[in-house]
Amino acid sequence: MGLFYLKALHIVGFVAWFAGLFYLVRMFVYHEEAMDRPEPDQSILKKQYNIMQWRVYKIICNPAMMITFIGGIGMLIVNPGYLQQGWIHIKLLLVILLLGYHLYCKTLIKKLERNERIYTSFQYRLMNEVPTLFLVSIVLLAVLKNGLNTLFAFGGVMLFGVILYMATKMYKRSRDRSER
Repeated sequence: MGLFYLKALHIVGFVAWFAGLFYLVRMFVYHEEAMDRPEPDQSILKKQYNIMQWRVYKIICNPAMMITFIGGIGMLIVNPGYLQQGWIHIKLLLVILLLGYHLYCKTLIKKLERNERIYTSFQYRLMNEVPTLFLVSIVLLAVLKNGLNTLFAFGGVMLFGVILYMATKMYKRSRDRSER
């Protein structure tokens, strides 16, 4: 029964973690666009986005990540047999990469706070789709486990990534046309 509680905790944690990451990077888009606004709008918006980004990172993303890890590690302790299965190694690698993305977002908050322009708003929009690729991959692994054909799944996730890229590009083109 304890495994089910840990699994529920893990699911709640990763849902909140992904929600926070999606919202955080969307704010990067708006923050970048605010840098092109005239004063005093620019200063007001940038200040507000900095506050919001830090709050989302510290109050949503970090605790949700920790809940995800506590639930996941707890499941591995309760059922160490998971570690004998190939799918869990891929999942753990993806989680480590997602952690890297999470930490990279923190460096981007700091850079935006210092008015450093690293990416365009379109590049941030693309970056906002990265967690989707992680989410799809991790959920497929967790649900289908060893029944998942890794090569087929990788190809499917890559195709999904291309579709997301094209959709983002079309949205930007449509938005640019409507602003003219």
